Amino acid sequence: MTPAELSRTVLRSVRGAVEEQELSVSVPARIVMQPPPRPGCGDYASNVALQLARQAGQPAREVAEILRKRLSGSAGIARVEIAGPGFLNFTLGDGAQVALVREVLAQGDAYGGPTEGRSPAAAAPAADSTAAPATDPAADPANDARAAIVAEALARIDAATGLAGRRRADGQPVLAPAPYDLATLIARLGVDEARWVLLRPAAQDPVRVPERPVQRESNPRFRVQYAHARARALGRHARELGFGREPGDVGAPVRGQAADDGSSVGAGSAAQALKSFHTLLATYPSVVESAARLRAPDRVVRHLEATADAFFRWHDAYPPLPVGEQKPLAVHRARLALAEAGRTVLANGLRLLGISAPEHL
Repeated sequence: MTPAELSRTVLRSVRGAVEEQELSVSVPARIVMQPPPRPGCGDYASNVALQLARQAGQPAREVAEILRKRLSGSAGIARVEIAGPGFLNFTLGDGAQVALVREVLAQGDAYGGPTEGRSPAAAAPAADSTAAPATDPAADPANDARAAIVAEALARIDAATGLAGRRRADGQPVLAPAPYDLATLIARLGVDEARWVLLRPAAQDPVRVPERPVQRESNPRFRVQYAHARARALGRHARELGFGREPGDVGAPVRGQAADDGSSVGAGSAAQALKSFHTLLATYPSVVESAARLRAPDRVVRHLEATADAFFRWHDAYPPLPVGEQKPLAVHRARLALAEAGRTVLANGLRLLGISAPEHL
């Protein structure tokens, strides 16, 4: 079950409570699911009961209890708990993570696009990282380099969410200007790095231009592209070893496995790395939707950075390829499938930003 599916399930419970007169509220258009603020609080959390409480004329915990009873036993939900003033915490069933990987792989390039009956946005074109941006800032003196690149990214994001061609009342965000024109930035940094530098800050934050692009993991853009290339390499090496991907149980972490920074990966931190990786894959569609709604492509940038970091932490604890004379096992096929799901999210996000997703680095 993905956050979008869970949101729809909760929305149906609200609608049912209204129809049966347990609640007297207007049914909201959407319900937001977020990862819980602390470990041990389930897989997702929602403040829907707090949002409905005033309109219902009931304490939020009472509203939460009405919804909890309706949601308990729903397919894909193992447990629903009430926390604090009325938050609903959801723990998904055992098969939720495998189902997520299957869904990402099944949707492929369309993952993160519209659901609810709208056709996937094949209209979001892949970027040609060797070409100049389609928007020419010189054609409009009011458009600086940053405004041009942000507008271009938002056009792709709108296409991916099914909003292409719709008139938007909120228009383009008001941006702090870039210190250099686009041609100067591209000549100095290259296309990918120039786009990343312009898209990464929030609208009100200044653009910080490095002296030169750094091709190592201290550079977030390189780290994201490297994670994509690494996942691609895993697939190539697996084919050479004669096995392919198959979503399933990824097994236990390798005890004492060394992380990239030389530290040892403990069982607790490994389990958290796995959960974080799954959560980031699951929440990617909602991040794209919020980037479109808030006119904020930087949200996609930050999500890709977090996904790449989670990929490396998970990869260190759950090696997808057999080691030495070890034969490929079911856990290796499952880990390879999860790595490919991560690669899919990274590729889709980079494409929305107009940044290349290289096969090799």
